[in-house]
Amino acid sequence: MAEGLNFGHYGKNFQEGLCQLILQDRPFADQITEVLDIDFLELKYLQIFTKKIFEYREKYSVHPSYKIMTTILRSGLEEENEASKIQVRDFFTRIYNTEVEGADYIKETALDFCKKQVLKAAMIKSVKLLKNSSYDEIAAEIDKALKLGSDTNFGYDYIVDFEERFQIKARSPVTTGWKEIDEICKGGLGSGELGVVIAPTGAGKSMVLVHIGTEALKAGKTVIHYTLELADTTIGTRYDSCLTSVPLQTIFSFKEQIYEAVQDIPGSLIIKEYPTKSASTQTIKMHLEKLRQRDITPDMIIVDYGDLLKPVTAFKEKRMNLESIYEELRAISQENNCPVWTASQTNRSGLNAEVITMESISEAFNKCFVSDFIFSVSRTIEDKTNNTGRIFIAKNRNGPDGLIYPIFMDPGRVKIEVLPPTGETPGEVAAKTARDQSALLKEKYKKYRSKEE
Repeated sequence: MAEGLNFGHYGKNFQEGLCQLILQDRPFADQITEVLDIDFLELKYLQIFTKKIFEYREKYSVHPSYKIMTTILRSGLEEENEASKIQVRDFFTRIYNTEVEGADYIKETALDFCKKQVLKAAMIKSVKLLKNSSYDEIAAEIDKALKLGSDTNFGYDYIVDFEERFQIKARSPVTTGWKEIDEICKGGLGSGELGVVIAPTGAGKSMVLVHIGTEALKAGKTVIHYTLELADTTIGTRYDSCLTSVPLQTIFSFKEQIYEAVQDIPGSLIIKEYPTKSASTQTIKMHLEKLRQRDITPDMIIVDYGDLLKPVTAFKEKRMNLESIYEELRAISQENNCPVWTASQTNRSGLNAEVITMESISEAFNKCFVSDFIFSVSRTIEDKTNNTGRIFIAKNRNGPDGLIYPIFMDPGRVKIEVLPPTGETPGEVAAKTARDQSALLKEKYKKYRSKEE
């Protein structure tokens, strides 16, 4: 095929990604099948691969799964030469259950190219029809060409898409760094999921988010940390302390040692600061798009914290504004196919609570509905003195909730450890605390009476 009439100028990676998407994405395959000529593919092994998909679809009226394609490529290439067989099978091995980078771009570009070629062919045919003044035929030909390749995705077809229900979909969870928490949420927060940390002022919400980001960095992930309360450099020093265990108070005395230590961190971190209530979820989306243009793709997004974002659409009631913000944050996690962590402030009832439940969440209880994983951090005055506290699992879509975990928390080193669960319920902890306080008061009263006597 002549230059400009195939995908050659888009390169090999583009064409391989296109063929992979035709196999992975049935609605896209339905759409592009109407306008794709196999000869648009420059590489022979990709022509063979795509032709086998189309033949199976035409014969059985169903889209092939990876398992079916394995069988087809194992025994259905007899007519091809040995070199082509090896190339086709090698390509399939490389793409097996992997994701396509830049999928939206490839889909849009390939469809646009194919539709233009179909329209050109229709216009050339119309020139011949024009000689016979066949205006109706010309109109029908052009109209048909314009309709081909339009969106044919009417939703998930229960029968046609049967195989898709039985394909294992990877959550790609990112660890929290706490073994006990990872165990109950199947490895951590997964792609497209929203996690929320609930805590009162001064309990350590930002510290917890830094800890989670640090564990992702250790796992080689790219973390984008948005801060709307603290300076970006302040967040940066917290990461320094969490990564190296150097106390925050002495962080400037160990500049060289910290610099050497962070060079070996496998992940990458970008901290973006916005003034409180100056940024919205749309601002975050625009920033993420700029990062993608620089080939920076997030594996985890942290927003410190969601309550301080500005709503895209302002409502009269604060609770409705907060609800819409959290819905938009979850949308960001789905659009970027990565976990999003944020935090929420408790109301007054959470200030001195031994265990903070979702009832203590500030203003908009509805933001709990869209979250996938919610845990609270409670630390009384005594806890802060002893570097202790409690985590309560308030919501967990992927496992059990209602669990209480004692924690060790040293804010001076941004060090947080989760200890084995106590097995107690929030009510039991509250009752136990009341008994302890009563016993303490009785003991103090006895000492006071003995001194008087």
